[in-house]
Amino acid sequence: MIFISRALNLVKKYGAVVVAPNYRLAPKYKYPNALEDCYETLKYIKNNSDELEINSSQIMVGGESAGGGLAAALCIYARDKKEVNIAYQMPIYPMLDCYDTESSRNNTSPIWKTKRNHLAWKMYLGDILNKEVPPYASPSREKNYKFLPPAYTFVGDIEPFYIETITYIENLKKAGIEAHVDVYKNCFHSFDLWLPLKKESKEAIKNFENHYLYASENYYNPQNDD
Repeated sequence: MIFISRALNLVKKYGAVVVAPNYRLAPKYKYPNALEDCYETLKYIKNNSDELEINSSQIMVGGESAGGGLAAALCIYARDKKEVNIAYQMPIYPMLDCYDTESSRNNTSPIWKTKRNHLAWKMYLGDILNKEVPPYASPSREKNYKFLPPAYTFVGDIEPFYIETITYIENLKKAGIEAHVDVYKNCFHSFDLWLPLKKESKEAIKNFENHYLYASENYYNPQNDD
């Protein structure tokens, strides 16, 4: 799982085993370095499930913001590589679309806004931003959502990633994948981290944990060599 903060409660409260990849960072290391590092971590989890004392048929991936985008990209990449099966994904307010959407264009909300978003994508993608960007780099470019893992996410409705998050969930549903998003009104990017005592933050955290618990009891995807 690729998390910044939400994973801590999963470990403390529910005994989750979390493996966080120390992936190479932009701008020094551009795409596909981070994705490749995450994928190597995913293979490590599968190949060392006994040592990690986990059920290899219940590997989940997740992350927040850029980590959420990497988690979604990892699901697409793993599906296509056919080496590791992912049971569930939780990309929270994920960074999915390298091009402007209705909510990321001219956005001036707190924490993350259009100018920072443009800079971040440029740092990550470099020259390929002006070419045909692959879905492994920007998951919103994906056209085929079949056989991706079930998903849960949440997002605020005033932040840049609002539309791309909603679109991702809608595309999963259209492909017959179980997927759900909770939207929090008047909430900016990573509101749950910056204002953890806010009513909406408490609700978001509770719902996130409840979806994790449901997934841990209901979603399985056995490995091909099991």
